[in-house]
Amino acid sequence: MFGAMVAAAALAPMESAGQQGPSISLGGTTIAPPPEVERAPVVLLVDLGTGQTLYEKNADRRFMPASVTKTMTAYTAFEMIGRGEIDLRQPFTMDEETFRAWRRRGSTMFLGLGERVTVADLLHGILTISANDGSALLARGAAGSIENWTARMNAEARKIGMRDSAFGSPNGFPDEGRTYTSARDLIALAQAIVTRHPKKYAAFFGKPTLEWNGIEQDNHDPMIGKIRGADGFKTGFTHEAGYTYLGSAERDGRRLAVAIAGAESSRDRDALARAMIEWGFSAWQPRRLFADGAEVARAKVQQGAASSVGLEAPRDYHLDVPTGSRGDIDLRVAYRGPLVAPIKAGETVARLQIRVDGELVQSAPLVAAKDVAQAGTIDRLENGLLGWLR
Repeated sequence: MFGAMVAAAALAPMESAGQQGPSISLGGTTIAPPPEVERAPVVLLVDLGTGQTLYEKNADRRFMPASVTKTMTAYTAFEMIGRGEIDLRQPFTMDEETFRAWRRRGSTMFLGLGERVTVADLLHGILTISANDGSALLARGAAGSIENWTARMNAEARKIGMRDSAFGSPNGFPDEGRTYTSARDLIALAQAIVTRHPKKYAAFFGKPTLEWNGIEQDNHDPMIGKIRGADGFKTGFTHEAGYTYLGSAERDGRRLAVAIAGAESSRDRDALARAMIEWGFSAWQPRRLFADGAEVARAKVQQGAASSVGLEAPRDYHLDVPTGSRGDIDLRVAYRGPLVAPIKAGETVARLQIRVDGELVQSAPLVAAKDVAQAGTIDRLENGLLGWLR
């Protein structure tokens, strides 16, 4: 555990929050990514636990995600289930319009006209065998029309900060460029799914096969069954988009996610995905900064029954550093201050800024350790006298 913190950088207005303390020196250590990164123009590898980017190439470039779009369809369904708008056991009936549009078109569950399928079964079909017909049926059944569904997809995407994305279909089938995203946005989507819906993620992603209507089909995810801890998310391919992928693996409580776009072949994409995840786990190691509940610093308080309040880490904080390096990390506490009472325990009142080689790699919340009530007359006099004496 580290001791006192470096003085805070300005966030205007700003209060210093501690004194210079020990740090860890990376000593300019650099790590070469695996050579497979040359196999795609867009690559992003992120530790979802720390939010730290381990490697990026054209992470904000927009591209057509193809069937990786279905990950957004799943997230939209998960959110609707959470709000009670649809239910996993709820059946939808394959209508004639959807049947004619998607019968045996691309990846399919081979759904029949008039067939009744539950939301849960549709999600399994969408996420295991990339069912285009299942995606369209879920969209129409849950929202009444494809247009209504894609409006919901776009609204959910905006809520989680997907700034470079738009969705014009529930399945990513070519739509003249109306559907697009970026690697950074896909990682934000992955983070939202595993954070907000961990049980549904475990239940529906990462299944190796699906049998439906007597037909067994394999999941084409390049990591599941081949990479330890791999459990999602989704592959994609169209001639316009090339080969895309959003994948994740968890080992010993540490989860990495990789987004890839524009690979020229499934072989290139698959080799790159596996190489990036293995490199992320082997070339980087997590270093603990603060334990859950540790007091990181203290912040001044105005108009409060106390003149200061402890700033705590609301969870364990780690940082990825090159394996075997000494790793010098610059830590600063920043808050708009002084803070003004009343303050509630657990309220986010500051940020822990973590820099490596002068670059901000993470800005993590710090919470108030205790309630601070608004000061009465006597408290104000005492605090004013103490401030004058200091």
